[in-house]
Amino acid sequence: MANHAYPFGSSRAGLGIATVASGEETAARLLAVVDRLVAESHAGRMPQAALVSSLERDLGLDSLGRVELITRIERDFGLKLPAETLAGAETPGDLLHALLAASGQVAAPEHLAAVAAPLERAEGTPSTALDLVQMLDWHVAAHPDRMHVTFYRTAEQTETLSYAGLRSAAQSIAEGLKRQGLSAGQAVAIMLPTSLEFLHCFYGILLAGGIPVPIYPPARLSQLEDHLRRQSGILSSCLARILITVPEAKVIARFLEAQVDSLRAVVTVPELLARAAPTANPVLRPEDTAFIQYTSGSTGNPKGVVLTHANLLANLRAWGKAVRMDSTDVIVSWLPLYHDMGLIGTWLGSLYYACPLVLMSPLDFLARPERWLWAIHRHRGTATAAPNFAYELCLRRLDERALEGLDLGSWRLAANGAEPVSPDTIARFTGRFARYGFRPEAMVPVYGLAECTVGLAIPPLGRAPLIDRIRREAFLNSGRAYAAGPDEADALRFVACGIPLPEHQVRIVNDAGQEVPDRTVGRLEFRGPSATSGYFRNPEETRKLFHGDWLDSGDLAYVANGDIFITSRVKDMIIRGGRNLYPYELEEAVGELPGVRKGCVAIFGVPDAQSGTERLVIVAETRARDGEALDALRLRINALSVELLGTPPDDIVLAPPQSVLKTSSGKIRRAGTRDLYARGAIAAPGRAAWWQLARVTLVSLTPELRRFLRRAAEWAWAAWAWGLFACVALAAFVAALTLPSPDRVWAVYRGAVRLFMRACGVPLAVRGAENLPRDKAFVLVANHASYADGVALVAALERPIGFVAKRELHASFFARILLGRVGTRFVERFDLERSVEDAEALKSLVRGGTSLAFFPEGTLTRISGLAPFRMGAFLVAAEAGVPVVPVALSGTRSALRDGSWFPRRVALEVTFSAPIAPRGAEWGDAISLRDATRAEILRHCGEPDLAR
Repeated sequence: MANHAYPFGSSRAGLGIATVASGEETAARLLAVVDRLVAESHAGRMPQAALVSSLERDLGLDSLGRVELITRIERDFGLKLPAETLAGAETPGDLLHALLAASGQVAAPEHLAAVAAPLERAEGTPSTALDLVQMLDWHVAAHPDRMHVTFYRTAEQTETLSYAGLRSAAQSIAEGLKRQGLSAGQAVAIMLPTSLEFLHCFYGILLAGGIPVPIYPPARLSQLEDHLRRQSGILSSCLARILITVPEAKVIARFLEAQVDSLRAVVTVPELLARAAPTANPVLRPEDTAFIQYTSGSTGNPKGVVLTHANLLANLRAWGKAVRMDSTDVIVSWLPLYHDMGLIGTWLGSLYYACPLVLMSPLDFLARPERWLWAIHRHRGTATAAPNFAYELCLRRLDERALEGLDLGSWRLAANGAEPVSPDTIARFTGRFARYGFRPEAMVPVYGLAECTVGLAIPPLGRAPLIDRIRREAFLNSGRAYAAGPDEADALRFVACGIPLPEHQVRIVNDAGQEVPDRTVGRLEFRGPSATSGYFRNPEETRKLFHGDWLDSGDLAYVANGDIFITSRVKDMIIRGGRNLYPYELEEAVGELPGVRKGCVAIFGVPDAQSGTERLVIVAETRARDGEALDALRLRINALSVELLGTPPDDIVLAPPQSVLKTSSGKIRRAGTRDLYARGAIAAPGRAAWWQLARVTLVSLTPELRRFLRRAAEWAWAAWAWGLFACVALAAFVAALTLPSPDRVWAVYRGAVRLFMRACGVPLAVRGAENLPRDKAFVLVANHASYADGVALVAALERPIGFVAKRELHASFFARILLGRVGTRFVERFDLERSVEDAEALKSLVRGGTSLAFFPEGTLTRISGLAPFRMGAFLVAAEAGVPVVPVALSGTRSALRDGSWFPRRVALEVTFSAPIAPRGAEWGDAISLRDATRAEILRHCGEPDLAR
C-alpha cells in the first residue's frame, strides 16, 4: 500500500501497551494508534500513517481529532505527554519525539531515518519529488528492478522495461545529446512511434537539461516529407535544437535545417546511444519547463502549452487522489505518447504510482481493437483512458467470435475523454460488454485539456455515468439547461464530467466575464496548480488565455448539482439567426444515415458579412455517386437538421472519402475543414445567401436585443440588491445598538431579511421547520456554501439561535456588534489550546439550555460540493447529550459564490431534517453522529460529495 511505514500483519500489530520499548517498536505502536483513529474518523480509503505524514493535511485530523489522538496515546502508553505537545505536534514523528522524551529515551535523527526508510523503499509514491527526474530516481532507489512497462512490439512479441533500465537508457541518451551540443533549456523534438525508445528519449532529454517536445510521426513513411513540412512550424516555434526521429527521416534533414533556423541536428536513437563516459547532469528546479505540449492540428500559428515540473507533479498527484490510484493498479494503454493523455495520464501516471503499464501501438489498436480488450483480460488491467471513438470502435468492429472467453471483471476505471462523450456510446458499450464482466460504474467520463496539464474534472468513483436530459428549445434559444420531462422525446443529452480535481477550481462565465447561475451555459474557466503559465513564445495567444488568474478553456459548459457538463468548443459553436447551435448531436445523427461514412461528418458555421450571422454548413463523406441517391441523402440530412437544430442547413456538401480533416488522434478538425470549404476545395461551393439576407437579418435582431436587455437587467438587479442590503444592514446595526434584548434584535434581523428577499424577488422555501425541538436545546448543523447562508438561516428560523463563528470576525467592529448581539460565539481555529477551551465553553452553554448553530465544513469555498465535516459540533452534541438537527441549504452558492460579489436571483431552499440523537458521549458516538448528519444533508443539498 502507498505511504505505509509498516504493512498490516507486520511488527505494527500485536504489541503490548504497558511500556515504551525500543524506538522502533514505539514508532510501530504509535502509528498503529494513529491508523485506528484515522480509520474510525474517515469513511473510505485513507492513506496509512507514516512518521512524516501531516496530521491535518495528510490524515485529516483537525484540532479536536488531535486531542482525541493524544488522549489515546497517553492511555495506550501509560504516559503523560507535555502540554505543549498538543500545539506543537504536526506529524506522528513529532509525537514520537514526545513519547521517547517522556519515557527517558532520546530520538536521534539516525533513528528516525531508520524507521522511515521502509516508507521510501515500499510501494509508496515519490511525494517529496520536486521534478520528474527526482520522481524516477525515487523509484530507482526504492525498487530498481520492479517492472515498469510491458510493450507489445507485435501481437505476440513483448519487451519489458524496469525503473533502473529506464534510468540507464535515459542517461545514455543524455550523454549523446550533450555530445550534439545540447545546452540546458534548449528544446529537443521527439518524432518517434510508440516504443520504449520514446520513453528513453523523453527522460534522456530531461537528464541533459533539455525540454522535450513530442510531435506525432507520419502514419506512413511515404508521407514523411509532406508531414515534416507541416511540422516545421512547430519546430520553429519551440526553437528546436535537435530532432530525434526514425532513420528514414535522415534523407530530408537538409530540408528541415533550411526551414528551421534553430535546428542543428537530425539524429536517430542508435546514433545517440554511442558509448561515452557519463558527465554531470544539470540541476532542475520545480519551475523549470518539463516539456512543451503542442495542441492538435497546430500549423500556421502553433500553440505550445508550457508545463513545468510543478504543473505535472501537481496533476499526477491530484488525479491519483481522485481515482485512488496505487501500485496494485495495472494500466493498459494504446494511446500515442505524443498526446497528453497518453504521455501524462497513462505513462507518467503509471510511473509515479508504480503501476505496471501495458503499452501497445495505436496502429495495433486501430487495426485490431480487440487487442486492447484482450490485454486488459490477460494482464488483469484495472485502469485505462481513451477518447470516445475508441469505445465506439470496439462496438462497431468487434463481433462475438473475437470476444469469446473475454473477462473484463478487473476493469475498474475506463476514463472516457479528450473529445465529446456520446451518451449513446456509453449506453451501448456498458450494455454490450456487461456480459464480459464490465461494470457500468467503471465507465468514467472525464474532462481535461493540455492547458491544465491533462486532467481537470472527474465524477465520483463508483457512480454510473450521469446523463442530463434538457429542454431543446430553451437551450438553443437562451442557453438555459432546464431539465426535460420524461415525455420530451426531443430532449438534448449531455454527459456529466464530474467535479474539479483536488486543489483545482472551475467557474462558468458569460461574455462579460461574470459568473452565471447553475444550469446556464457559459465559458468554462479554471485555475489550479496544474495550470500552464501560457503558450511558448506566443504572447498574443497567452493574453487571450488569461482572464485575471483564471484561464479560458475554450469550452462551453454548464454546472448542475455540482457536476460539469461540457456542451461544445467555443470555436465549434455556430451562431445563426441569434441562436446558438451545437454540431455534435447532428454530426452523430448524420453519421448514422445509410450511405454516410460514420465519424466523417463535419458541421461548422461560415461567417456571412451580408447577414451578420453564420451560415450552417454540413460536410459529409459518402461513396455514393449516383445523382438520385445523393439528392435523397441531402433530403434526409436536411430533415435531420430541422428536427435536431430547428433550422435547415445553408449548404450540404456530400464529399468523397478523406475530405473531412481529422487530427492525429482521430478528432474532427472542423476549423481546418471550414478553411477548405471557404477556399472552394471541398466539392461544390455553397449556395448563394442573398435570398436569406432579409429573413436572417430580421430573425437575428430579436435574440441579440433580448440578450442585451437580459444582461442590463442582471446588472440593474445586482445594484438594487446591494443597495437594499446596505439599508437593511444599517437598520439591523442600529437595532443591535439600541434594542435591549437579543430576542428583539433577532426579530428585527429576521423581519429585515425577509423583507429584503421579498423586495428582491428571491423565493425562499422552508421545509421541515416543525422538526426543530421547542422544549430543549439542540445543535443545528448546516452545509456552508456561501456568505448568503447566514441570511437564509435567519429568514428560515422562527426563534433565536446562537451561531458559532470564526474568531477572526470578532476583530471587525461591525461584525462583532451585528453577530454578538444575537448570541454568536466566536471560536479559535488555529490556536489548538484556545480551540479546546472554546469547545469546552460551548458544551457548557448547550448543557445550560442554549441551542447553537454550526457550519462544520469550516471555511467556505466556491467549489460545489459538500466538504468533510470537522468534529467540533458533534463532540459538543454527544458530550452534552443533545440532538443534532441537520439543515440543508440549497441555492445559496449560486446566489452569491465565494470570490464573487455579483449576486444572482435564484430560488433558495432551507430543509430542516428530523433531529438525530447521540448514542453516547464517546468519540465513536460523535463520529456516528457526524456521519449520520452529513448523509442527511448530502441527501437534500443537491451537491456532490467532496469527501469521497
